[in-house]
Parts: sequence; structure tokens; C-alpha cells
Amino acid sequence: MPTFELTRRETIAAFAASAAMPLIAKATPAWAAPATDAPASALLDSIGENLLRLNPEGATSLGVDTAKRAYLRSKLGDRTAVGQYKVAATLKADLARAKAIDTSKLSFPVRTSVEVVRSAYTTALEGFALPYGDVAVGGWRNTPYVVIQNVGAYIDTPQFLDTDHPIESRSDAEAYLARLAQYPGQLDGELARMRAARGKGLVPPNFLIDKTLDQLAISLKSTKEGGTLVESITRRTKEKGIPGDWEARARKIATSAAVPALQRQIDELRAERLKATDIAGMWSRPHGDEYYRWALKASTTTNMTPDEVHQMGLEQLAELQGRMDPILRSIGYTQGTVGERMQALAKDPRYKFSEGDKGREEIKTYIAERIAKIRAVLPRAFNTMVPGHLEVRRMSPEQEPGAPGAYGGAGSIDGKIPGKFWINLRSTDLHSKYSLPDLAAHEAIPGHVWQGEYANKLPLIRTLLAFNAYSEGWALYAEQLVDELGVYDDFPVGRLGYLQSIAFRCCRLVVDSGLHAKRWTRQQGVDFFVQKNGSNPMEVASEVDRYCSWPGQACGYKVGQSTIDRLRNKAKAELGAKYDLRAYDDAVVLGGNVPMDVLARNIDDYIARTKVA
Repeated sequence: MPTFELTRRETIAAFAASAAMPLIAKATPAWAAPATDAPASALLDSIGENLLRLNPEGATSLGVDTAKRAYLRSKLGDRTAVGQYKVAATLKADLARAKAIDTSKLSFPVRTSVEVVRSAYTTALEGFALPYGDVAVGGWRNTPYVVIQNVGAYIDTPQFLDTDHPIESRSDAEAYLARLAQYPGQLDGELARMRAARGKGLVPPNFLIDKTLDQLAISLKSTKEGGTLVESITRRTKEKGIPGDWEARARKIATSAAVPALQRQIDELRAERLKATDIAGMWSRPHGDEYYRWALKASTTTNMTPDEVHQMGLEQLAELQGRMDPILRSIGYTQGTVGERMQALAKDPRYKFSEGDKGREEIKTYIAERIAKIRAVLPRAFNTMVPGHLEVRRMSPEQEPGAPGAYGGAGSIDGKIPGKFWINLRSTDLHSKYSLPDLAAHEAIPGHVWQGEYANKLPLIRTLLAFNAYSEGWALYAEQLVDELGVYDDFPVGRLGYLQSIAFRCCRLVVDSGLHAKRWTRQQGVDFFVQKNGSNPMEVASEVDRYCSWPGQACGYKVGQSTIDRLRNKAKAELGAKYDLRAYDDAVVLGGNVPMDVLARNIDDYIARTKVA
């Protein structure tokens, strides 16, 4: 049965929560809370606690592994097949409890929370009924492959221990070692499921296996040499003056248990490599068409077909390139298609960063400068402001080869873990001065970090459940807001970067559905990006690989943004002079992370309340 796990990005994005901050003004929508809410709210709290227990890492990343939950600080999630059966059983039981709630007399917010649970759990259980892979419960990352270039404990756990597990005391250090001792069990739990999938005929594409083997080799070498797993606890206990033989104890676990477990995964992937082909799409795998239909539904929270997704991407791409053409002409790029001209722009030295570590520092500084400009205009877009507590961090060397250009999300509820903007700096050529401002808007502010800081004002279960179409749709809408607020008025090339980014997400609709439903090759996917959008070939190679390992996920972005825009146009039409951008944005973000049909009901309620105000 597929696994339930929350990777780093799910922890910081799907488990979005804020850093230390005062109470958010106007953070609670103005709905009455009748006494009949109490039983339903208590049941929702119970469901939330059940889900949190299944993911101890999430409790730590949220900063809620204290008091009665303190035992979670020394545990890791169960990645065995038995662990996944337990998750499915919990979801089935709690979905029955949620369905038994009479919502007719509940307040709007509580009724919305019940609807969110019903939707997330129903979709997840449909995924668990399929014969393989990982299922995200109210999250964004569903994958048919247990371990691959961007999936697996070999990526998630070392990074989690280093960045999210706190070490402030001896008990924290002991909890770190307890978790480290469980890490080899996570690896072997995955190993058994990898073997079971191979027995059913599910083998990843050979090009993904090759990339994964390279990354596992880096992880193996690092673990042998006392890398992140040993260095993190050694450094931090020394900084805090916590006496003990932490380095020796961590090294013993790493070398005697983690190293052999990593080697066993490498051996399994080598066995899979002998059976692998270069076919990228799910259509060629057992139950592949069924899996892709479900993955699209989970990603978009709609019933769009692969053909509908494909056509939507082509149509919106044409519209966006129609907006890019005059800007390109205005700066002297007049020859060739929009894609060809964007390729030429990418070679312009004015917009490149230096090579090596000098360029990496330039990138970090540039991000900080652009985020400061964005922060200055946000009061014009929101009545309810949040701090956007943020830290820019480089991805780990083990992760960078198989990772996208960046990702991000909010930090912990207690503020001890700041929001992160993780940037891939394996090469400074991945980024340009005209594309980074938009990337910062998407991953950080007012995108994932910003949106995440509202979620902790909701009940626990709402903090834990997120939906790809909402999370990524909001992040694209955040890019749009930055442009609408005039940040690029004096930087037209920056506006090109924004439009190319949105067009890039249209290409995702085309390429994802092309790979998994229309039998495209990997190279066809790469070529479409480069030729149609002028994308960086180095970046899009990893992008296309990502679609191969996370089918459907990339389609949630544009579907979500298009829904938010459609609902905004509806609000403008129905409210007329009463429409206000700040009130609309508050309605979207304060209503929480929801499926698209629930978002529509939230906006209908906002419109109705505004009409009578």
C-alpha cells in the first residue's frame, strides 16, 4: 500500500504555519459561532491529533511537539508497508466520523473545516486503493515511486534533523540520536516497498534511476565521512555547551546502521536499472492511466481530464506570449518566436550572476533586495498583514541535482523555525536577474511563506491539510499581485520574467499531460519548454524529471491561479463599487487552504456578506 509521509516541502508548505508574531488583526472571519459548533470542533481536533501522530516530523516542524505531544520529538514517521496500512485505516475511520457530522447548523468556518477533511481524506483513500507509491494526505506530493531523485528518507530525514529538529538541551540531543537510530529503519521500510513495487512491474524510468543513484552515492559518502547527520548534532551541542559524547554516538549509528541501509537501497536501484526503460510516462506502467487520472484529481481538486488540462495549457500559453511580445520588442528583441527571443535574453550578460561562490552570494543579496521591494507594496493588497518571517537557505548537495530551482514555505507556529526560501545553487546559471524577483514572490512573499503564516490561526486539522491547487495557485496569484502592484513598472525585463514564469506553468499543463497521457518522450518535454518558452535547458531537464516522478503535481499551479482569478472577476462583477482588492485577498487567504470547490463557496459567502454590509 502507498506510503503517507511528509517531506521537507510538505512540512514547510503543506504544514504552513507562521513564525513568532503578534495576533493577526482581523484574522478571524466575521462569522458567528453557534453553540452547536462545539461537538464538531472537538471531533475535528481529535481528527487533527490522529493525523499529527502519524507524522512526528510535522509536529516538530510546527513547534507543537511539547507537553502532551513531547514524545513525538524522538520519533520518525513509519515508512514501512505496515505503517501505510495504519495511515489508511486511520483515514477511513476518521472520514466516517467526519461524514457523520450534521453540518446544517454549523457556522461557516466549522462547516468549511468539515468539508476540507471530507475532501482530503476521500481523495487520499482513493490513492491508497491504488497498488503503489506515496499518498499525500491533504498535501501536494503524490508519487508512484517510493525512492527516486526527489523522494525518499535519504533526502528528507538528514535535512529535517539538521534544519528543523531543535537542540536546546540534553533531552533534545537525546531525541536527535533516537531519531537518527530510526533512520536506517525508514530506509529499510522503503526498501521493502521498492522491492514489492518491482515485483508488480513498477520500475522508474532509467534516467530517473541514474540520477537517484548519483544522489544516493553522495548521501552514502557523506554519511560515511560524518557529514550532516553527525556534524549537525556535534556542532549544535557544542554551541549550546551541552556535554556528552554526541559525535561518537552519532557516528556509530551513521556508519554501522545508516551506511549499510543506504547501500541496500543503492543495490535495489541497480537491480531495477537492469529492467528499466527510457519511457517517461505513467501510461506504460501497471494501472498507469488510472493512477494519472487520480493524480490529476488530487493535484487540481477538479475532475479535469488530461485532454482538458493539455488544451488549457496551450490556450493560456498563447495569450501570455501575446503579452510578452511587445515588451521584448521594446527592449530590442524583435527577431524570432517569443521562445527564441527569451532564449537570447537568457544569454544577455547584464542579467547573469557571477560564477561560483561569488555568484551564490550575489544571488542571496539580490533576493533580499527584491523581497524588500515587494514587502513595501503589500499593504495595498491586504487588510490583514503578517510578518513573513523568512530565511534564505541553500539546498543540500545531496538534494540539488534532482531538485527544482527553488521551493519555500512558512516556519513553525512557535517562531523558533523561520520560514524558508530554499534556493538551488548547484550552478548560478540556474537563475537570472529578471527571473529571481518573481521566484522570490512565489516561494516566499507574498507566496508560500506569506500564505502559510495565516494557517496557524485555524484549527490544527486545517493547519495540517493543504491542497496543491490552492497552495500553488496562491503562489502564482502572488506573482500576479506583485506585477499588478507595480513592482516591475521600472523594470520591464522583470515583468518579462514574471510573464515567462506564468507561461512556464502553462507549459507544465502541456508537458505533464503530454508525458503521462499522450506518450511524449522526456526529450519532447524538454524541447517544448525550451522552444516554446525559452526556458533554461538545465532547469527544465530537472523539471521534466520531476513530472515523471510526481505525475499531475505540476498541473495544480495554473488550475489554482485560474480559479482564484475567475472568482475575483466574479466578485468584481457582483460587488461593483463595493469590491476591494484587499478584502478579496483576505477572503481567499483567511479562509485557509481548501479545495477549489470549497474556495468557491468561501468567496460566495464573502460576496454575500459584503453586499449587505
